[in-house]
Amino acid sequence: MSKRKKALFLPVLLVGLGLFGFSIIARIDAPENSNKNIIKKELIFTALDRIHYNTIDVNDEFSENAFNQYLKILDPNKRYFLKADINKFNKSKDKLDDEIKTGVNTDLYELSVRIFDERRQEVEKMTEEILAKPFDFTKKETILFDSDEMKFPKNDKERYDRWRKTLKYAALLRMNSKLKAEEAKKKTAEEKGEEFTPTSYEDMEKDVREKVLANYKDVFDYMRKQDEDDHYANYLNSMISIYGPHTEYFAPEKKEQFDTEISGHFEGIGARLQQTGGEVKVVSIIAGSASWKQGDLEANDIILKVAQGEEEPVDIGGMSLKNSIKLIKGPKGTEVRLTVRKADGRITVIPIIRDVVIIEESYAKSAVIIDENSGKKIGLIDLPSFYVDFNDRNGRNCGNDIKQEIIKLKNQGVDGIVFDLRNNGGGSLGDAVQIVGHFVGKSPVVQVKSKGAGQKTLKPEDNNILYDGPLVVMINRMSASASEIVSAALQDHGRAVVLGSRSFGKGTVQRFIDLDRMTRSEELKPLGSLKLTIQKFYRINGEATQVDGVTPDILLPDTYGYLKVGEEDLPFVLPHDSIEKAKYNMWAEQLPLADLNAKSKERVANDKVFKIIEDNALRLKRQEEKKYFTLNLDEFRAEQEKLDEESKKLREAETVHEEFDITVMKDHYPTSKPDSVIQQSEDKWKEVIKKDAYIKEATMIISDMMIQ
Repeated sequence: MSKRKKALFLPVLLVGLGLFGFSIIARIDAPENSNKNIIKKELIFTALDRIHYNTIDVNDEFSENAFNQYLKILDPNKRYFLKADINKFNKSKDKLDDEIKTGVNTDLYELSVRIFDERRQEVEKMTEEILAKPFDFTKKETILFDSDEMKFPKNDKERYDRWRKTLKYAALLRMNSKLKAEEAKKKTAEEKGEEFTPTSYEDMEKDVREKVLANYKDVFDYMRKQDEDDHYANYLNSMISIYGPHTEYFAPEKKEQFDTEISGHFEGIGARLQQTGGEVKVVSIIAGSASWKQGDLEANDIILKVAQGEEEPVDIGGMSLKNSIKLIKGPKGTEVRLTVRKADGRITVIPIIRDVVIIEESYAKSAVIIDENSGKKIGLIDLPSFYVDFNDRNGRNCGNDIKQEIIKLKNQGVDGIVFDLRNNGGGSLGDAVQIVGHFVGKSPVVQVKSKGAGQKTLKPEDNNILYDGPLVVMINRMSASASEIVSAALQDHGRAVVLGSRSFGKGTVQRFIDLDRMTRSEELKPLGSLKLTIQKFYRINGEATQVDGVTPDILLPDTYGYLKVGEEDLPFVLPHDSIEKAKYNMWAEQLPLADLNAKSKERVANDKVFKIIEDNALRLKRQEEKKYFTLNLDEFRAEQEKLDEESKKLREAETVHEEFDITVMKDHYPTSKPDSVIQQSEDKWKEVIKKDAYIKEATMIISDMMIQ
């Protein structure tokens, strides 16, 4: 992949870099024979103190929070440490602040690493003992997965029982898969009129235990291979995380992995992952990636197991994110099979053929929808991310691309435009400002505030309004950052009807600091990098987008509407606040929001798809609140069958809007893609549009706006 293309994903995570200058951080020279970790910590907290937007009092409260975070990172499911171990660690609970201020270390780090290794060895032996005997899947018992509800085991007996249930659940998942495969084989044999010889239950159960044991031997092996950098990065991040959820220390190897992933130049599944409570969670899907093309993996899925093609899956519960990613990534063209737990509780296997990200799929695109029922011609613009090419001034950027899409739609004589920002995680701030200008001209778009640098109001450079007709902006729970800036600005101006569900609520900007540049001591390098928050966004009405996000003018049911998936659900999040309102003029024509809302509510109330979406959202909420899960095989299989049936309702209720005659606009940018590939992409998008209830409602709102 070219250097130009590599830059395109950079701003997705680092919105608006370089808006303000920063005072140079003084270099810190390490004394002879100094400890690398001590210097690393000193450099990090110097940078945090001088640059991070959030000012934190490093005191006993900070120390206690950091201490608790460290235990969550080290033993998230409370399966290794005993209560007696925690009592030993508690001596350092209020001393981590002193360690930062004085440089005198507590014994927490060395003690915790040593004891964890001892406990791991004990658990390895325990695992072999538990898996040597058959599980009784007829027994009525449950397992607790909510780590916040758990306490550390008082003794070996309690820990043994926790591991017995953990391993039994792992075996239960495999047993269910085996039984489903056995049933499928039987059905196939019967259809072909062939004799079917079933595998005995005892043989399947024994095989399952052997596979779980082999799996956990691999997990323990991964743990043994954790090096000093891995361990100390966990320790540092427990303290750094108190500054905010997007603040993190990256050891040298991990920073290289991050750079590779955001460049788009990697071969894998194209999903952004994070570790929460000992589980690997899908945060977002990258447009144009293998996961995006396959379509089944979604944000908020929990990855339980990873298999290389038809090989035995590896249970990644308790495995570090770094090692989990190593299993998930792989060469282009190879298959990875992910066993995931959906937000509704369904356990399903998703096969994905690894590929490089097709960067073109993240570009803006547009289509003309002629609604044969209303006779209206609606323009649709889809923007998956706010991309920009920092390395090539003549390269593609979404600001200019959206301009071209608007021109195309105007040339088609559209009656209104729907601007789709759903699932758009953000990107280039400069382009977000430019895009708003296409609809309102040279008027304030967003206010940005930095530590020690005051606030600044950003406006487009040009006063050229490209489009002044009816406009609907679509957002959802996964619309974040730059998406929120654009939708908020158009809403505050009264320029557009914002439609959908409340957005994510990320109103901060992050920057990387290379720690190597902060010291002259070559023998200490590489030291890694620090990602920290440097700025905060505010709407032109003075309210922060942080935490509160953007509330649409017209609300629609959202599958994830009740789930804890927003910024406010992250630990130590920066709060919502407000500043002085910027000076700006409202759009001349006031939108009849009350009337539009009333008509939309009536349609939605009578729409079976939206009714099922709302029911599904409530079902997901109930599932999220569920704390205990059955270890009884019959109960588990019955639950899964019920969940499968419920999930089918939405798919079966999909309405194909045959009244839509859709023409996809051709890309204005030169491409080397074959015509057949372009046509395939167009056909796929047309099919998606015709089944999208949200787009249908947006077009109806455009029609209502024209009646006014």
